[in-house]
Amino acid sequence: MLKRVFLGFILSLTAAVSTAHAALELVITEGINSARPIAIVPFKWEGQEPLPQDISAVIASDLQRSGKFNPLRVNDMPQTPYGESEVDFDQWTNTGVDSIVVGAVTQTETGDYRVNYQLIDIVRGQLTQGDAKALSSDGQLVSSRDHILFNKVATVPKNRMREYAHRISDLIYEELTGEKGAFRTRIAYVVVQEDADYPYQLRVADYDGYNERLVLRSKQPLMSPAWSPDGSKLAYVSFQNGQSEIFMMDIYTGKREKLTSYPRHNGAPRFSPDGDKLALVLSKSGSLHLYTLDLKTRKLEQLTKGRSNNTEPYWTPDGDSLVFTSDRGGRPQIYQMSENGGTAKRLTWQGMQNLSGQITPDGRFMVMVNQNNSGQFNLAKQDLETGAVQILTETLLDESPSIAPNGSMVIYSSTYNQANVLSMVSIDGRFKARLPLTNGRVRAPAWSPFLK
Repeated sequence: MLKRVFLGFILSLTAAVSTAHAALELVITEGINSARPIAIVPFKWEGQEPLPQDISAVIASDLQRSGKFNPLRVNDMPQTPYGESEVDFDQWTNTGVDSIVVGAVTQTETGDYRVNYQLIDIVRGQLTQGDAKALSSDGQLVSSRDHILFNKVATVPKNRMREYAHRISDLIYEELTGEKGAFRTRIAYVVVQEDADYPYQLRVADYDGYNERLVLRSKQPLMSPAWSPDGSKLAYVSFQNGQSEIFMMDIYTGKREKLTSYPRHNGAPRFSPDGDKLALVLSKSGSLHLYTLDLKTRKLEQLTKGRSNNTEPYWTPDGDSLVFTSDRGGRPQIYQMSENGGTAKRLTWQGMQNLSGQITPDGRFMVMVNQNNSGQFNLAKQDLETGAVQILTETLLDESPSIAPNGSMVIYSSTYNQANVLSMVSIDGRFKARLPLTNGRVRAPAWSPFLK
């Protein structure tokens, strides 16, 4: 019975319906009012044609999605300066904003775009008005400019303007939080178009749903996409040959390689942090068990044994162990085991059952799907040191969590208006957003690593 529950939960991830080219659209559901106010002033542009990309709008959306910033509406800005010299610090102080971003865009003779932008600390700027002085390294008094947190210039091709806007967002995020930004990342997900000749589709998009690209289509189910550490490959499960098999695909060349095709179930692939191994689940011996596959030698090692069912492996950030879901204690709970096998340690105790455990990049927390005593499936976060559990979401059926590579956000599948949509929640649970696809559903998202 429990084996059927496991397989049913896994197979449910393949159910999805979507339009072919719709972009994911952010809908804020709660939490933005508690975030840090910031102003992204519209960048100056004096060209004859419209800019190919509204850079400031992309930056504002990025920072808002992070859950840590609340960008001021343009209509609420006391002024729209394009450089530090135009900033009236007294006016900005009254808005409650402590940092603003200003910039200008010009077109070069080659047709590229020159982007000049600054991040300015309003509080410091007000304190240093009147040409404040500071001591230089050689003991001389010089004008203090420490309120300009950075001042950068870049030349950007037309087709990379949106990408560079994400780059600016990363710089702002890191400067103000001390954490690396994750706006130049991607998500992979499975889509089903029931009326199409190839209804099952594996798609890749920017983290915010733009630049969506079809990388694989099939007449049979596709499921469980997982990124390689360098972001160039996806491992996934396919039923194209009448049974579940695990493939690895280069998303740039389209080259595919079959990795496993054992009797019965082949599923839940997950790359190790160094990319040398793949954790996976096989049932060739009867029960569902965890294995690792060396991607160079193709050597297969079995980690779990016995009659229990074990699935959903996820590597710890150091690559020394895995967390996984097992029914060895009765109901499914999450356990941890060395990458070499051995004794498993139970990690979860609260709720009826816990599944789909993933460790945050800093190793402090585990995000999981928790079923409460009322039967609802919600995302939860467990402190791995204290064991304290925080429920992050409150909808009826939340599943397939995937953590951003900087650990700040989680993307997952949820139910809204009797449809499956992608949603985001900040790691502290304060900020939530929904990313619906028009006329359809999408599930099983996988957030990419940092991309070079």
